[in-house]
Order: sequence, then C-alpha cells, then structure tokens
Amino acid sequence: MSDKATLSEPTIIKPEDIDPRYNWDRAIPSPGNSAVDFEERVNFRRLHNYRLARTRQAMQDSDLGALLCFDNNNIRYISSTTIGEWSRDKIARYCLLAGDMEPHVWDFGSAAAHHRLHAPWLPQHHCHAGMLGLRGAVPPDAGLMAQAAKEIKAMLVEAGVADQPIGVDIVEPPMMFELQKQNLEVRDGQQVMLDAREIKSMDEIMLLNVAASMVDGTYHMMFEEMKPGVRESDLVAKANKMLYELGSDDVEAINAVSGERCSPHPHNFTDRVLRPGDQAFFDVIQAYMGYRTCYYRTFNIGRATDAQNDAYKKAREWIDASIAMIRPGVGTDQVAAVWPKAEAFGFSTEMEAFGLQFGHGLGVSLHERPIISRLVSFDDPIEIKEGMVFALETYCPATDGMSAARIEEEVVVTNDGCRVITLFPAQELPIANPY
Repeated sequence: MSDKATLSEPTIIKPEDIDPRYNWDRAIPSPGNSAVDFEERVNFRRLHNYRLARTRQAMQDSDLGALLCFDNNNIRYISSTTIGEWSRDKIARYCLLAGDMEPHVWDFGSAAAHHRLHAPWLPQHHCHAGMLGLRGAVPPDAGLMAQAAKEIKAMLVEAGVADQPIGVDIVEPPMMFELQKQNLEVRDGQQVMLDAREIKSMDEIMLLNVAASMVDGTYHMMFEEMKPGVRESDLVAKANKMLYELGSDDVEAINAVSGERCSPHPHNFTDRVLRPGDQAFFDVIQAYMGYRTCYYRTFNIGRATDAQNDAYKKAREWIDASIAMIRPGVGTDQVAAVWPKAEAFGFSTEMEAFGLQFGHGLGVSLHERPIISRLVSFDDPIEIKEGMVFALETYCPATDGMSAARIEEEVVVTNDGCRVITLFPAQELPIANPY
C-alpha cells in the first residue's frame, strides 16, 4: 500500500483532534521518567502525531509544497528521531516532508538501519543513510550534494509538489546551489517550522515541566554547595552530573557568574573561586526528551549588602510585572514595555542590552516564539496565545559596580493567565550558607 494519501484530496489531521486543549483546573503533571501501566503519562506516539499534524497544518497555511530540514530540532519535531548531541553542529542529517507523504529521514550511516528497527512510526523505506560532506570536510566536488538534490527532486515529483516552493531551514550554500540546479524554488522554511512549534500540546508541556523539575532539584544541590573555595566550574560539573543522573539528554550550557564578573554579564563560566559576600547567578540550559529549560537563579555567598539586595528587588519587580501581563491576546510589545530601557541600567543601545530583559519561547529549541524584547517587539509584536511556553528573564546591576541580579521564570500560557513552572524559591534573594 502506498504511504501517501490521494494527492487530489489530501487528508490533513488537525492537531486539536490528536491533543484536545488543556484542563487548566488541574495542576500541570510532572510525572516520573518511566512508563507505567497504572496512570497516563506522556504519550510519545500521540506527541509524534501532534507534531507532524502541526507541521502539515503550517505547511498547508504557507505557499510551500515541501519542507527540507537540516536543523536537528526540526528533524526531531517532524520525525521523532535523534542520534545525539554530537550531530547538532555537523549539518549531517536531513528530513523531507513533501505533500502528504510520510517524512523521509537521512541519517548518519548505521543510524538509518537503527531507525528501521526501532522507529516503526516511519515507513522502513523512508529511513535512508545520508551524508552531504560534514560542513565541507568532504568537498562538494565529490558529488554527494548533487546526488542528494536529485534524489530529493525525484521525491517531490512523486509527491506531486515539484512545481511548488520548497522551504529550507538551514543549509550549506553548496547544497542550496544544487537544489536550485534542479529548478527548485528554495524559500525560508524556518518561519513555517516556528509556526508549527508555537503552540505546545499537553504532552510537550508535561515534558517541559519535568525538565524544569530537574533544574529545581539541581538548584537545591548547588545552593547547598555554594561556599568560599568552591569554583564556578565545580558547580557546573556537579550540576552536569546531577542533571544526567536525573535523565537529561543534553546539558547544553550552564552559565556560572560570580563576584566582579557579574556586571556586565559575560554569558559563560570560569574557574573563579567563590568568596564571602559574592553575588552569583546561574543559568541551566538542558533538555529532557528534547524539551529545554532556560532557568536563571541568583544567590549570595554567606551575606549580602544593601546594594546587592536592592538589585535583586528591582530584578524581581521587573519580572513580576512581566508575568502579570501574560495572558492570551496580549502583545509582546505590551510585555516589553514594562521593562526598563537599556539606558536605565547602564547600556547605550537596546542591541547592547539584548537578552538581559528578555522573553523567549521554549520547546525542542532554546529560542522559539515568542521573542520579547525592547529591541524587536515594538516594531514586530506577536500575540500571546494559550499553549505557548516561554521564559521571562530580567537583569539588574548593583550600584557597587560589580554585583548584579539575574532571575528567570518559565511560564505556560493558560486560558486566562499563566502558570510558572520554575519552582526553586526566588521571591527573595537566597543566601547560601549564611554567616
């Protein structure tokens, strides 16, 4: 039997038919990592069907006939396949969704054979071994890209969409040139994928909530470990260990910033040793089943000065003001307006201050819709919708010229407001190992 529907009468399954809207009268579940027979947890086949339906709907709403994805986040979203974080920067994998056909996946060597055995939701003959050159290590003259472009063109012809534009998310220039040689009209497919990924199902929200719970526990451990003589890198190492023990499939980055390094924010970690009275903030960026966290907390080591407390209070006020704005129908420009201008906290332009008073969607990627910032939201506002999940983060430098406070909360947009899912206490400045 053919794996594609009748092209003249495409069957589009609506996402809401797969995953009905949310029951906000109940708490958002945070189930364990194991599958059990006695309660409903994350249903991964329902998750796959929802994500594929969202992608098909977004493609139908666009003028594209197909999507060709090299971005690992989009490949996982469409096909529910992944092979490990080493592949994230290799541009070695790709996925094609053409017309009404099931997804095709090209994966690294033997991974394709593994998918045929262990990914029964994909037709076996849709799992291909593929390799385009590993970012030029195999030069385009070897012909791998030309061969892949011809294969893709043949599949588009089979699907009846070769005369329609094909959306591509990220691509090496030589591969794009080969697609154009096949007389394919290449368009931006990333915006279509971001449309698809914008509204989360309850399965996705549960995964995001579990991911946040893992960081809740990691911060409790870090809080107990913070004392003079411990290095930023020591805390990063301990956090990595605990997160992987809890089930993380990718600790993407952990910022650990302390003492005089706090202002301006360097967005990294070093081997600096914590000292008494330091203000220190951390960001834990990791994924559970592909769903990411971005979760800042600020602490003081042993004691805090008035300037440090004041900075924390301002950062808390700014984030609380933005959380109070979150509900369906509100524009991102309205949220950004409650945050201070760049000049008010020591920066000359909004570009220089970008990412300090900030909101960004969370999902299979660290940055999804909506993006909230004074840099972009006033000119291009986005409507906040039920089912969005995003992080809100604020930053306030202290008047001592070196300390600073950084707070971040992840929120799920409900039918009449939002739920905060980052639960490590942050209403007041936590003092680790007080004197």
